[in-house]
Amino acid sequence: MSCYYVGLDVHQASICIAVLNADGKLVMESVVETSAATILDFLKALRGHVEVTFEEGTHATWLYDVLKRTKAKVIVCDPRKNRLLHEGNKSDEVDARKMAQLLRAGLLSPVYHGEHGVRDLKELVRSYEYLVEDSTRVMNRIKAIFRGRAIACAGADVYKPRQREEWLERLPEPGVRARAARLYCELDHLTGLRREARQEMLAESRRHEACKILRQVPTLGTVRIAQLISAVSTPHRFRSKRQFWSYCGLAVRTRSSADHHFVGGDLRRSAKATTRGLTQDHNRTLKYVFKGAALTASRCEPFKSHDAELLGRGLRPELARVTVARKIAAVTLAVWKKGEAFDADKLIKHASSADSTVG
Repeated sequence: MSCYYVGLDVHQASICIAVLNADGKLVMESVVETSAATILDFLKALRGHVEVTFEEGTHATWLYDVLKRTKAKVIVCDPRKNRLLHEGNKSDEVDARKMAQLLRAGLLSPVYHGEHGVRDLKELVRSYEYLVEDSTRVMNRIKAIFRGRAIACAGADVYKPRQREEWLERLPEPGVRARAARLYCELDHLTGLRREARQEMLAESRRHEACKILRQVPTLGTVRIAQLISAVSTPHRFRSKRQFWSYCGLAVRTRSSADHHFVGGDLRRSAKATTRGLTQDHNRTLKYVFKGAALTASRCEPFKSHDAELLGRGLRPELARVTVARKIAAVTLAVWKKGEAFDADKLIKHASSADSTVG
């Protein structure tokens, strides 16, 4: 049976396609319109085993759903790890050809695309997060106006509707008062939209069975649970808690070189690898969720005692928070995978033991 490796370089108006056979020979190149019908018609002409790849980007979710209708194996690859594309000449044809080569060699790092079951929740979570960011930006601009005129504005009183007239009177120039008033109007509008988005997000989150399971884990509030479900989709993506830590940005990154040496003719391992902080390639939403949960955990049981124990050993507060965040992440993965009721003594103990208890 023939085997084809297809690389797609996707743009807004066009898709450049390169097809390699099992021997790595370029057998076909084409440029088609960015539409479902044209790409499906092209792939129908390929008989045999077909593997398709393209980079994660604006059109990735749409194109992934389109290609899943076919019999082809689809891999959405991580553009940050496609180093070959940054070397030599660059064009749409060259990029498509290089992706097909990486696909044939098995050198691509796939990006997970969840099933349709959480697609609506993903969009609602994204809408809520963007509104939070926009609200924060407007609030910072309001405070910047007062700080720029040496007017103390610490706390949240400057945002309260009942005190706005008093705050506006402190601004001497008419132009800056008008600017601040418009920012207040913008904040009111965003606050209303943010409230609506939060309600819709939580309502959609409650439709998922995982919400009932994760609600048992202390420090995971309703918003964090919704973000967690939308980002992870299924816990069975992760074989062990260490893989989950890496995805959440909580895995320790190490570097070593010349790992072995000879002493008297005997091979010995060199000193332990040097720690270089946490991994930088991660899901930022999940890191925010678990580090926020760790901050809450310092004030409530069952994680409060563990946090106090770490601080008592002399661990710096920021490192203690990361350690607690890793524990909460491990417990969350265990509860979600097994579907069991939360047992503080049992699960916290298991989360600190071998990977096999979670994987």
